[in-house]
Amino acid sequence: MRILVLFAVSLLAQFATSLAAQAGDVAELEILGFTGDGGVFAFEEYGVQDGSGFPYANRYYIDTTDDSFLKGTPIKVRLDDENATLDAARLAARQKGEAIVSQAELAANRGITAGFNPVTELSADPFRMVVNPRPIFSPIDDALEFRLDEIGMDNTESCQSQGDINGFRLLRIEAKDGGKTELLHQDKSIPKSRGCPIGYRIGAVQTFSLQGLSAYAVLIAVRQFGFEGPDYRWIAVTGRL
Repeated sequence: MRILVLFAVSLLAQFATSLAAQAGDVAELEILGFTGDGGVFAFEEYGVQDGSGFPYANRYYIDTTDDSFLKGTPIKVRLDDENATLDAARLAARQKGEAIVSQAELAANRGITAGFNPVTELSADPFRMVVNPRPIFSPIDDALEFRLDEIGMDNTESCQSQGDINGFRLLRIEAKDGGKTELLHQDKSIPKSRGCPIGYRIGAVQTFSLQGLSAYAVLIAVRQFGFEGPDYRWIAVTGRL
């Protein structure tokens, strides 16, 4: 009997090891908010890097007028010490971010998370999200609809040994004007900061209002090749309304 128990424990341990070996690094998403005029959107991604076990925290500050990074950003912190804590990495990133936009201003203008689909959501459409931009019922705003298409880019030089590599296109569909389509973003090449992406999904839509709707951010989860399995990182496409 004791031999059977030991054998079962051994099998469970092997199964757990197998699962761990396939576990990638899925970055947590923290929406930080907007500046008071809606001109800047900020978010944080953080986690523990697969393979190395090093904690990291990255902060992104984006000008919503032209969808560009503010000078001196993104802020990327990785503590190359297995004993370092994730809290320490996040604190270091936050302290650097205070020189860009204060945490207090972002927290006071967080906006509305009008839609959210985590990477673990299996029933939602990863390529389409339609939201009522503000929690007002009956709605007084036109619905915001976004659609994402993946674009094959296997000619990416640094990723040629990685298999199918994809960029993306993001569209906004007008609720009026006969469903007019606006192109918000289309990759012409893969930026080095994105690594070798193999897929994308719309993860969230954040809106901001002053007198009326003022700005939005579409958060997109990027699936990449990782050391122990697929990794997920976050990017955002922003705009004014």
